[in-house]
Amino acid sequence: MTQRVAFIGMGVMGFPMAGHLQRKGFDVCVYNRTAAVAERWCQTYSGSAAFTPKQAAEGADIVFVCVGNDEDVRSVVYGAEGVLAGMKAGSILVDHTTASAKLARELEEQCQEHDIGFMDAPVSGGQAGAENGVLTVMVGGEQALLQQIQPAFDCYAKYVGWQGPAGSGQLAKMVNQICIAGVVQGLAEGMQFIAQAGLDPERVIQAISQGAAGSWQMSNRWQTMAEGHYEFGFAVDWMRKDLQLTLEEANRNGSRLPLTAMIDQFYGDVQAKGGSRWDTSSLLTRFIEPKASK
Repeated sequence: MTQRVAFIGMGVMGFPMAGHLQRKGFDVCVYNRTAAVAERWCQTYSGSAAFTPKQAAEGADIVFVCVGNDEDVRSVVYGAEGVLAGMKAGSILVDHTTASAKLARELEEQCQEHDIGFMDAPVSGGQAGAENGVLTVMVGGEQALLQQIQPAFDCYAKYVGWQGPAGSGQLAKMVNQICIAGVVQGLAEGMQFIAQAGLDPERVIQAISQGAAGSWQMSNRWQTMAEGHYEFGFAVDWMRKDLQLTLEEANRNGSRLPLTAMIDQFYGDVQAKGGSRWDTSSLLTRFIEPKASK
């Protein structure tokens, strides 16, 4: 019997993720605040669209949410037209949004009151990872629920890792963003040094990427950084949102994140230059001006 799922949020991540589910045999109903985007998804993948989150969730075995921030999640989950109003007992709510651990624990409590399972499951891999079905999913919630969700996750993920109780997936995603921020800043400084030293960036990267300095960011971003192009990828606005969540959590749990706090301010510099929607590799623009868009 085909499993029915709902997917709330047709952004650059949700649009292809829901598409993978539809193409792998799930019966998918989508909802998006801008109805035209949901209609375009239906034309692309031959699924169905709903006028409200509640309508999308009615009869669904699993409801996926992938929106912008905590308040966006609350806006589609709660209320007379939210997904909880439409979900049936025994179904599961999965939040793919990168949000706060506090929200994840709140959602689990609300779901328990409705006899609904809940998992926080932020993802890493960016738009390209979503489109190619190779995301990493960090999961919080009852581990027993993961077995039920796994076939759906496998449609768009290369790795799914359970982290602990509700909120743990969000905490793991914060670690992910801490590490990325440091790597991107180091790469930006390295690319600046290459330019100042008069070195050939391709030759340098070809050499150092084979050793301990190698990273996903280096392999996938050095060339666009060298060319000064940033009109793509994971936006600075999104990264700052994630880093703010991380720094707030660090204040609660007593972690010391001096480098992360500094890089967050560096991204503020990029925003001030008009780079709110530039890729996170645009940290280099603090040293070297970007080129005109292609």
